[in-house]
Amino acid sequence: MKKILTLFAVIGLVAFSSCEGPEGPPGPPGYDGVGTVYENAPPNYYNFNPSSDPLKNFRVRFVFPQRIFDSDVVLVYRYGGVDSGRDVWEFLPETHYFDDGTRDFSFDFTFSDSFVDIYLNGNNLTDSALDPYRFNQIFRIVVVPADFAKSVNKANYLEVMKAANLSESQVQKIKL
Repeated sequence: MKKILTLFAVIGLVAFSSCEGPEGPPGPPGYDGVGTVYENAPPNYYNFNPSSDPLKNFRVRFVFPQRIFDSDVVLVYRYGGVDSGRDVWEFLPETHYFDDGTRDFSFDFTFSDSFVDIYLNGNNLTDSALDPYRFNQIFRIVVVPADFAKSVNKANYLEVMKAANLSESQVQKIKL
């Protein structure tokens, strides 16, 4: 019985051992780095306007130049001005309340593998007091792998950039 098992083992080893063949064709080009950052740089501002179309009502869309992976995470930041000589990037979703209690609104976003929709929700969105928040908005859209996003404080734009080893020169300026 031992001889038969040994014989089958030797035959199996010979039958299932692989041979080297010709090298296959090269694969598709991969993506460099851990993340990608897009910005609608001036004069390509986003403006949030009312529309009878619910898909466009106080909403803007950014279409990715290439599809993103299902395992990627999209982070969106709104330019909030300058503090101590540095740009301030506010993490979305972001909510604002007015002291008089008559207005409140928030920026939020949804994304798919081909686009990001950034939208404005709230009451009295056409009130002129909201114009600084509705018009001439600049956003940065950061795409990173989901595993990477677990280990960094996503609310801090500078930490995300540092952890992803990205510099300001790598921010891709986009036109609308």
